[in-house]
Amino acid sequence: MEYDFSIDLEKLTYEQTKKLRMYLKTMVENKGSDLHIKANSAIRMRNKDGDIVSFSGGIYEKEDVLMLSKELLRTRFMEFVKNKEIDFVYPFDDNNRFRVNMFFQMEGVSAVFRVIPVTIPTFEEYHLPEVLKTFTTKRSGIVLVTGATGSGKSTTLASIIDEINKTQRKHIITIEDPIEFVHKDKGCVINQRSVGQDTLSFAAALKSALREDPDIILVGEMRDKESINLALHAADTGHLVFSTLHTIDAKETINRVISQFPTDEQNRVRLSLSGVLQGIVSQRLVKTIEGGRRAAMEILVRTATIEKLIMENRDHEIRDAIEAGKSHYKSQSFDQSLLDLYNEGIISREQAKENATSPADLELKMSGLTSGDASNQGSVTNISQDEEDVFDLK
Repeated sequence: MEYDFSIDLEKLTYEQTKKLRMYLKTMVENKGSDLHIKANSAIRMRNKDGDIVSFSGGIYEKEDVLMLSKELLRTRFMEFVKNKEIDFVYPFDDNNRFRVNMFFQMEGVSAVFRVIPVTIPTFEEYHLPEVLKTFTTKRSGIVLVTGATGSGKSTTLASIIDEINKTQRKHIITIEDPIEFVHKDKGCVINQRSVGQDTLSFAAALKSALREDPDIILVGEMRDKESINLALHAADTGHLVFSTLHTIDAKETINRVISQFPTDEQNRVRLSLSGVLQGIVSQRLVKTIEGGRRAAMEILVRTATIEKLIMENRDHEIRDAIEAGKSHYKSQSFDQSLLDLYNEGIISREQAKENATSPADLELKMSGLTSGDASNQGSVTNISQDEEDVFDLK
């Protein structure tokens, strides 16, 4: 069957949108996170435990999903046809908004609707470690929040920005695609820009931001060499920059940033990154014993040791340095985070092992056969406490 790409706004009945809203309402009531719509397939959602489950009897025909795209996109429909995919935000009601990705696939059109809470969760509500508050008080540098799609990066960043908004007097510029959490001015002035609507690209907005008297810049995602270079430059010139990457841990994050550049530039970028990096927060959502999911987090905190390891291309030693700094700097590896969640009775032994970087080592720690904090301290580079203090960790 051929696609009918014609659209007459006056003839839209919005019958498919009414059906969609019924499914979205049901998902929200059941605390799901994502609604999946696929042409000629059952309606599915990702439930509170992170599993994909079907709605009973719900099927969108191929023609129905195409009509739904016309109803939701209206004047942007031809942009969708041209680019074959599109991101946008669908406002459902006063309490719920959805980030939507709509795309063509071999059987027709598909769409995924991600819940965006209108109320930004606090540090306490989202169970964020207190050490993350130290990143909110930095005057300059770069903080990266990383993880797979759907791991909660946007929520973590929203909580961090909201904490700054409540406690400081700053000018914050966010560059997002699309805007998810909407921030109201509290102590800060916050200008939120959506790529495609308010600016042509992350790079263009970043260049412009440097002339807009910002204290803090949030870049929704560092997607390419140009945006990474601009973010590093902004951090190096006295701004505090927050951004995300789709990387699984601190080591991969550092490698991803540096590998975006040609070989002859990588030493320069490594030196620049080592000088401006304030922290890396990598997260994975883990099923809890009581139902739902909790973020396990690897947290790299800037220290003289970390700076030295990045500068000297000793990335393979970073995880050991993170673990060694847990008691003093409140950094932690994934396995240390999982061990804490297990010891607090939040996650099961099986979930801890399933999400561990080193399941065998974690099994030993859970059995009390080795010390979680001290097990790797002897393997990191030798820098004395006096040397750490000289660096004045900004």
